[in-house]
Amino acid sequence: MRALVIYESFYGNTGAIGEAIAEGMRSSGMPVDGGSIAQMRPEAADGIDLLVVGGPTHMHGISWARTRRIAIDDLRTRFEMPAAAPGLREWMRGLPRGLGRRAVAFDTRYDKSVAVTGSAALGIAHRLEGHGYVVVTPPQSFFVSEEHRLEPGQLERAEAWGADLAISAGRQILGSAPAA
Repeated sequence: MRALVIYESFYGNTGAIGEAIAEGMRSSGMPVDGGSIAQMRPEAADGIDLLVVGGPTHMHGISWARTRRIAIDDLRTRFEMPAAAPGLREWMRGLPRGLGRRAVAFDTRYDKSVAVTGSAALGIAHRLEGHGYVVVTPPQSFFVSEEHRLEPGQLERAEAWGADLAISAGRQILGSAPAA
C-alpha cells in the first residue's frame, strides 16, 4: 500500500500542511512520497493506492493563472518553490486514470463559511472523481489568517488527520478487491 501527497503552495502554508499530513500517514505505517506539484509530475500517481491532493483556496476555488501570479508577486510569499505553471488545475489534467483507486482532497483557506471563502478542496475532489478516483473522505480545510499564516494548531490537526487517514484508507484498501 503506497500513498502520494502532492500540493500547490505559494505562502508555504499548504506545503506545510501537506508535509504534516504525510508525516501523520508515515507515523501510522503508510509509505508516503510527495511534494510540490513543481517537483512532481502527474505520472507519479500511477499505481498509487491513495492520492492526497491539496491546494490553496484562491478566489473561491482552485488557483488560476491570474491568482497564481498575484500570489507569486505578493511580498508575503514565503514558499521556496511557488511556480506559476503548471497550476494545480493543469497538473490534475495530466493525472493517469484513477481506475477506482482512493483519493482525498484538502485546502487552506480563511476560517469562515465556505459560502464566503469558497474551497479549493471541493474542486479538487470533483476533478479527482472525474479522473476515476474514489474520494474516500469529505474534503478537509485547514485555516490561515488574513496575514497568510497558519492559524494555531493547524499543523497538529493536519498530522492527526493524516494518521487517521492512513488507518482508515488502509482498512478500506485491504478490505476491498484490487482496482480494475
